[in-house]
Amino acid sequence: MMVTQPPVNLKDWLVWDNHGCLPLRPFDTVFLPQLARYRQAGVDVAIVNIGFGDHGIEDHIRMIANFRHWLKQHPESYVLIATVDDIERARREGKLAIAFNMEGANGVADQPSLISLYYDLGVRWMLMAYNRANRVGSGCHEEEDRGLTAFGRIVLDEMARVGMVACCSHTGHRTTMDVMHYASRPVIFSHSNPRALHDHPRNIRDEAMRACAATKGVVGINGIGIFLGENDNSTETFVRHVDYAVQLIGAEHVGLGLDYVFDAAELDDYLVSMASTFPEGFSYQAGMKMIEPERLSDIVEALVKLGYPEAAIGGILGGNFMRVARDVWRPA
Repeated sequence: MMVTQPPVNLKDWLVWDNHGCLPLRPFDTVFLPQLARYRQAGVDVAIVNIGFGDHGIEDHIRMIANFRHWLKQHPESYVLIATVDDIERARREGKLAIAFNMEGANGVADQPSLISLYYDLGVRWMLMAYNRANRVGSGCHEEEDRGLTAFGRIVLDEMARVGMVACCSHTGHRTTMDVMHYASRPVIFSHSNPRALHDHPRNIRDEAMRACAATKGVVGINGIGIFLGENDNSTETFVRHVDYAVQLIGAEHVGLGLDYVFDAAELDDYLVSMASTFPEGFSYQAGMKMIEPERLSDIVEALVKLGYPEAAIGGILGGNFMRVARDVWRPA
């Protein structure tokens, strides 16, 4: 007699998507109700970006003001995260817990004191660089990676002081390794995939993944098709990246950062308007496929079929990023 697995119930675990992309239009809230898709898909925590690449201080402040204003108008559905206790409270109340991230340090410019302000407004992790170089270090698409700068060390020190997590997704390899060796707190890759499985500059080397684990950090697997394969957003391929990371650094250092873009048309526009950030020859193009939040149950079912124990699945789904939050975020 064939034994079938019971259907997956994501309510059994804390589910944390460490990177989602809402439209970055400060006077537009039309897409924000789509945040409900996360909760409907079983997600408990979503970390959404407020700016990336060339976006500066004003861009970031305008976006975080827009998001916070809208979220506070909908307290029946959302909780703005201040501490890890808010995550547990949101889960008990059946609400989605929301925090923010910054993709690159251009929102800090030359003023590290802004980091504390961003943290107080809800930013919980920040990239070192977004594809290109900035004052902190080099991005993954720079021909010459000059490593972590002296200013970058000041930024890392301030992030550690206020409780903001350092992230090396989109960051060049030399800068990444410098960050891993310098950082005093766990470092993450919020949304990056193993380069050993698909050779793209946005993906990360085994050496960098091991270094991340050595800081007690987490690698969040990315759901964008061009980073999984040849614009391949199949569940099978995504799980292969998860499994590779688990075999390399252990299930306790792997998580999810789907990188789902809610407004694909806006992304297509950015590929044109920020052409130097998304250089030719690396598959950046209109129509990039993605893993949707609604696919999470399928991903868990695939991990179950591979024989993953419940504890490992729970860590990958959210427990590991929760551990980093407890280690790094400022307590109440």
